[in-house]
Amino acid sequence: MMQAKIQFERITKAIEYIQNNFKDQPNLDEVAAHLHLSPAHFQRLFTEWAGTSPKKFLQYISLTHAKNILKQDRSVFDATFETGLSSTSRLHELFVQIEG
Repeated sequence: MMQAKIQFERITKAIEYIQNNFKDQPNLDEVAAHLHLSPAHFQRLFTEWAGTSPKKFLQYISLTHAKNILKQDRSVFDATFETGLSSTSRLHELFVQIEG
């Protein structure tokens, strides 16, 4: 029971970290280091608790932010820049991967 509580708190902390830092597009190693876990252990734990990988979660958060910018009649470049993606083609890839 105590272990489950610790794991839940770690995943909550990871989700908050990703939500607060998505514009920096943190990789697996960075998020795992923030939680003082190995990348492999963090990946397994996150996927088990969240039902998706940390990378997919980051992509979802990023795409949601980009969509909100685009809904404001702003440019694709603005959406790309403010989401922390490296290029407009990365934003396009994200739309294709997640929206299908």
